[in-house]
This record gives sequence, structure tokens and C-alpha cells, in this order.
Amino acid sequence: MDSVPPPQVEEDQKGLGEGMRINNETSKNTKKNNIKKKKSYLPKFGCFRIEYDATGESFDIEVVDDSGQRPNPTHLIIMVNGLIGSAKDWKFAAKQILKRYPHDTIVHCSESNSAKLTFDGVDVMGDRLAEEVTSVVKRHPSVQKISFVGHSLGGMVSRYAIAKLYGKDISMKLSEGNGHIESQNSEKECHERKYEGLIAGLEPINFITFATPHLGSRGHKQIPMLCGFRPLEKAAFRFSGIFGKTGKHLILADKDNGKPPLLLQMVRDTEDIKFMSALRSFKRRVAYANVRYDKLVGWSTSSIRRKNELPKRRNLSRHENYRHIVNIEIAKSVPVGIPTESEVNSGSGKLDWEEEMIRGLTTMSWDRIDVKFSGMKQRFLAHCTIQVTNYCIEFEGVDVVQHMVDNFRL
Repeated sequence: MDSVPPPQVEEDQKGLGEGMRINNETSKNTKKNNIKKKKSYLPKFGCFRIEYDATGESFDIEVVDDSGQRPNPTHLIIMVNGLIGSAKDWKFAAKQILKRYPHDTIVHCSESNSAKLTFDGVDVMGDRLAEEVTSVVKRHPSVQKISFVGHSLGGMVSRYAIAKLYGKDISMKLSEGNGHIESQNSEKECHERKYEGLIAGLEPINFITFATPHLGSRGHKQIPMLCGFRPLEKAAFRFSGIFGKTGKHLILADKDNGKPPLLLQMVRDTEDIKFMSALRSFKRRVAYANVRYDKLVGWSTSSIRRKNELPKRRNLSRHENYRHIVNIEIAKSVPVGIPTESEVNSGSGKLDWEEEMIRGLTTMSWDRIDVKFSGMKQRFLAHCTIQVTNYCIEFEGVDVVQHMVDNFRL
């Protein structure tokens, strides 16, 4: 059997300010005065350091100075890809964060759920991500805070993973069955008190999603490529299994052991796993949503709004600094009663599933950032452009990523 390859280290020589590597001496001399003027507000570092794990797939990105010394970052940022994605999808955005906050942050681009593994279901993927985050936190003992950034399905997987990590002591192994810590009952209560309100033992700060189907893809017009034709939407329900267990979760076609669909379970706390407490523990929650041209995820489900609450398109206008952002809404939480499991299981139909998810998720505040790519070819790739999956193709989304970076809370 081949041995597991050692971690790989790659250094990217792109930096900012005084730390920028300029080989051309003439250019360096001519720009000397400008550099002096900028040194007061530009970060000083030499290059990015990209360290791959033993598999060579997931990686951490951090900043090192010219001598190769790394700072002691206190804020860990976990970036999670979407359906059939990979860690590389977040590479551009990760570098923008580090350029802005070189000494405070370390970014981990997750690879525990990539390619066909994204068909395994939100719960299985969430378990894998939780285990991956645990190992990353152990590798970086200096971190004190944690944030999550998810694209599309990655946002749902992150919601599941944070619930698994909520209030948990990562020095203890997570049970594969129900998320409990494998410890003696006499110690359990003490652990819960010590880690209450923490994610993997760290202070939760930002929870950010890009084009994530928070309400699933079952509702009318929630899959824009079907053009709102109800026969096609019914067909999507029947053939959701094409995307494995994940497809059934997103279309709310799963009912394991008589339980309600997983996405409904994820809008309340249960005895075993605290979905809502985990999400509420973050200082800030943000949903970036495509107004048009996203063929996979509808505006309503990605912005967590009822369809009659969506802003009128005629009232949308471009932001002066971020030209593809057309609306910014910072909402206050409005406490609404969440239905009990008995009400859902009864099948009485008193409360629509989509309405239940909206009520649950809006018991806490969300910043909603509406994005519209129009007048350029990239609009037809809006689902990926909003993330800048590939800079050469989806560069129009740079301002959206920059907005996320500029408003990131350390």
C-alpha cells in the first residue's frame, strides 16, 4: 500500500504594501514615494502560504513575512464549496480576505465534500465537515474565533456542521451516531456549561452564505431553470434521486423513519442537536442572493424571504461602490413561534413547509445582500459568478466578494 503523502506547502508571491515583492529595481525606485505614502494603511506581508493536508486536496491559506515567519492568527475562516465543487472554488475569495486581514485570519478551504461526495446528503456531508473543522482547529491552537462562508449547498452543509460542533469540546471525539460527546455522563453537564455558545470551542462571529437554498428547492419557482412550470417542478420532485440523498434533502422528499424532512428539522433545536442555537450564536448572519439569472437557486430561497416580501425590481439600484449589488437590507429579528414536531408530523397542512422554515430562520437577524449581474455574458453563470469560482471566467463577481471582505467582522 502506498504511504500517505506528507503535507504540501505552496507559496504565492502576491502581497501588498511594503511586503510586495518587486524584482524590477527601476519600478521600485520610481514608486518609492507612493509606497511611503501607503505604508500607514496597507498591511505588511511577504506572500501567501498555502499548506495542503495529507490528501493534497483541502488546504489552509495564511500569510508569512519575507523571512518565512507566520503570525499567530486568532480568527479561523472555514470556506465550504457547493454541489460538485471543490476547495479551489474559494481560492480567489480566500486571498482577498487575507490581503485585507493578513495578521488576524487563517482561511481553510474545505475539501471533505467535493465532486460526487456532494451527493451523499446534507447530514452526511455535515458530519464530515464537522470532523474536518475539528482537525483544523487542533492544528492551529492560536485561533479563538471562527466564521463560516458557504456557497450554494455549502451553506446548508455548514448549518448542519455548526450544529454538530455547537457546545462541543473538540478534545473529545464526536459520536458518529447522534452527535453526543463520548464521555461519562457525570462529565457531560460540566462540558456543556463550559462550551455553551461556542462552535468547536471557538467564539462564532460570521455566518455567510452565497446563493444558498435555505428553504430548499421544492417551492414554486425555487429552481429558476424550470421557468415556473409546475409540471416540470413536479417532475423534479420525482427525479430528485438523480442527485442522490442530497437531491431528496433539497426537494424535501426525504422522510426517514417517519421523521419530517431534514430541512424542516434544521429550523429548530432537538434534544440531540441544536440547529437554531448554533446558528443564533453567530454575531452576524449574511445571505447573498442573485436577483436574476441564477438558474439553480431562486431569489426567495437564497434570501430567506416570502415571495411577496421580495423588493420590487424597479426599486433596485446599483450600489455606488459595488456595481452588482442592487439592494442591502439589514433586518432585525422578529420572534415568531416555531411549530412543534407533532404539528409537522400530523400532516394537517396548517403550516406550509416553506413558511415554517422562513419563520424559524427569521427568529434571528439576517443581512440580505441582493446581487444582479446584467449587461454582461457572465450573467448566465450568475450562480458561480457571485462566488468568483474561476476568476478568468467569472471576474464580474469581484465586487461582490469585495463587499463580503469589506464588511467582514473580525
